[in-house]
Amino acid sequence: MTGEQSGATGAAPQAEAAATDAEPAPGRASAARVGATSTAPAATHDEPSGTTAAGGDETAEESRTAGTDGRAGADAKNGTGGPDGDARTASRTAGTDRDAATDAQDKTAGADRDPGTDAQDKTAGADRDPGTDAQHKTADTDRDAGTDAKDKTGGTDPDAGTDADGKGKAGGTDGDEPADRWTAFGPAPEPVLGRARRAGRAVGRFLVHEWTLAAVATLVVAAAMTWPTLRYPRYTLPQDYWDPSLQAWQMAWSGHILRTDPAMLWHSNTFFPENWSFAFSDTLLGYAPAGLIGVGPEQAVLRYNIMFVLAHALAAFGAYALARQLGAGRIGGAVAGASFAYAPWLLAQAGHLHIISNGGIPLALAMLARGHGWSLRHGYRPRRRHAGWALAGWLVAAWQLTLGFGIGLPFAYLLAGVGLVAVVLWFVRRRRVKRPFGRRLFLADLVGALVFAAVGGLLAIPFFKVAELHPNAARSLAEIQLYSPPASGFFTAPAESRVWGGLHEGARAVLPWHPEMTLLPGFALYALAAGGLFFSVWRVRHRLFLLAGVLVTMALAMGTRFLDGRFTYVPLFDYLPGWNGLRTPGRMMLWTTLLLGLLAAGAVTAFCMRVRELAAERVPPWPGPWLRLATLVPLLLVLAEGLNVTPHPVVPRQPAAMRTVDGPMLVLPSSQNLDQPVMLWSTDRFQPMVNGGSGFTPNSQAQVREATVSFPDYASIDYLRRIGVRNVVVLRDQLGGTPWEGMLDRPVEGLGVTREQVGEAVVYRL
Repeated sequence: MTGEQSGATGAAPQAEAAATDAEPAPGRASAARVGATSTAPAATHDEPSGTTAAGGDETAEESRTAGTDGRAGADAKNGTGGPDGDARTASRTAGTDRDAATDAQDKTAGADRDPGTDAQDKTAGADRDPGTDAQHKTADTDRDAGTDAKDKTGGTDPDAGTDADGKGKAGGTDGDEPADRWTAFGPAPEPVLGRARRAGRAVGRFLVHEWTLAAVATLVVAAAMTWPTLRYPRYTLPQDYWDPSLQAWQMAWSGHILRTDPAMLWHSNTFFPENWSFAFSDTLLGYAPAGLIGVGPEQAVLRYNIMFVLAHALAAFGAYALARQLGAGRIGGAVAGASFAYAPWLLAQAGHLHIISNGGIPLALAMLARGHGWSLRHGYRPRRRHAGWALAGWLVAAWQLTLGFGIGLPFAYLLAGVGLVAVVLWFVRRRRVKRPFGRRLFLADLVGALVFAAVGGLLAIPFFKVAELHPNAARSLAEIQLYSPPASGFFTAPAESRVWGGLHEGARAVLPWHPEMTLLPGFALYALAAGGLFFSVWRVRHRLFLLAGVLVTMALAMGTRFLDGRFTYVPLFDYLPGWNGLRTPGRMMLWTTLLLGLLAAGAVTAFCMRVRELAAERVPPWPGPWLRLATLVPLLLVLAEGLNVTPHPVVPRQPAAMRTVDGPMLVLPSSQNLDQPVMLWSTDRFQPMVNGGSGFTPNSQAQVREATVSFPDYASIDYLRRIGVRNVVVLRDQLGGTPWEGMLDRPVEGLGVTREQVGEAVVYRL
């Protein structure tokens, strides 16, 4: 207010000087008024929101339209009898804002008024300074000139005694009056926050941010939905202790070897004397940082269980982020995340961490879509492009690839297809759309794609080497046929489903290999996705694209069961590099589930929008408890179908001999399932051993098992010595029902070996 007063007092002498030079005619005054109006918008930001007087008077409306602030100097000039045109011309020359009261006087044809008339301007609805307007609005009676001089903070009335020489008053006439008695109504100054308070506010904003809440919620839900995984995390494993033991060993090995000798990463301590043995199955190499923490079987089991829960949380979070980026609401995104992470068919994969670890797929797609400013609901928005998010999406995709080619390879081909389509669209639209692809975004995509391709290529080298050294590791169409599910598998739940497991027992009995053929994504998800075809926030063409994706991925999931796979799975098996290494087509259901979840998210989002519309019609306009609960019903139904009865068996205890016996060694009895816990037991010392379990059995390992059936005898001992084995550990309590049963009763005299009891095992030193 002080600035406005000083500007007004400075403009008044100039206006008075202009009046003495020449007195314009009424026509020129009108022209001056038009000119002042044209310059008014530049000062609209100075006008307070409450300065327009009520009553609908024409002068007040004109003052509000002009958007100018009140000036004490202009009011003083008009009050002393100067013509209206002079005041307008002088104020325009000074470049200052004017009082709306001047506009009111302009509207009256520029006639001079006496000072008493100025006091009545407040009843006409003219705008005044921010401080005086609040006072004038409350007074509907006229005041004399002296009173008006007190009311106006800028001393705008000529009878106040100080405005005649162009200097406005700063306050009332009495010395006891404050300089500006309206300052008590002004906003309090912003407090200057210290560093600690600024940090506290930043932390508070972070804690209540949507993505923080989403991350915490997915962690809590994951712990609850996978229970009792974290009940005894050092001693139990979900589903069984065979494949989970193998994968617990994989994480432990990658952390151990990166800490000790990274060059030997692919040549693990198992399957001795084979090389490249770490590439005999998917490696979970992306979890190597977790493998750096802890040593021994108990720590390996604990690590596996933690990563098992975190994998579910990441899957839900990634699908939520993707649905939100594409345009779904929060509850719709939650439905997509829950359906993707806790689909009933995934309960049969609880023992396969490399399949459960799929959250990087939707998260990378969400980041790439965010970086390119694209969504299903809003289309392409160039202003939302962000090269950093695009690069982050490529890096997450590369990390996902390190968790295994079982689900990473189809993801890689999807990204290649999307990239090809993007390049074609760029060439088509580059002349019609201004900068459809920014330089920074292009560089981010180029660098990210190169990193992704480099990671994929480096990971593929050992697997191609294994395929070259072990032809029996290659898959055949006959093996694909064995694992290809029929159409009934899409409506059959695994035995681990709490809701449908018992009810679908008969349907599972007719499936040739039900652990890989029970592919139910959830009946609630089916219903929500079907509703999303007709009622959704997605455009119709996008719904059709999602439906086409669902049908195509279902056909691929059936392998050779759909038209013998001639037009679906077999061409991919024959011509796409690496595709012949995928033996379980049913895992393509991962993509079907994601697409169904996006269709469901569109329907749930539209439903929530309709609920808000209905709530707006209520008095007061706020959703009642039943309406709020109705929006959560789809999410609750999806989560209910994901409840599990997954067994959590106790991991066999590590024999004491595994902590003392050196390698190279052989543990008997040996088979794929029996060897997987043995791999876990070796995480104390990682001594070389013949034992190992994977997706195939190397010829050398098969020969060792065959040669040692008669152990201990001269032929078997000689064979083991020739391949480098120095110790044989026999697990006494596991010999029953195996080809090695009764071997402890055979004599060792004259064979050049010693035998000793170490705990519950018998150790033969060759």
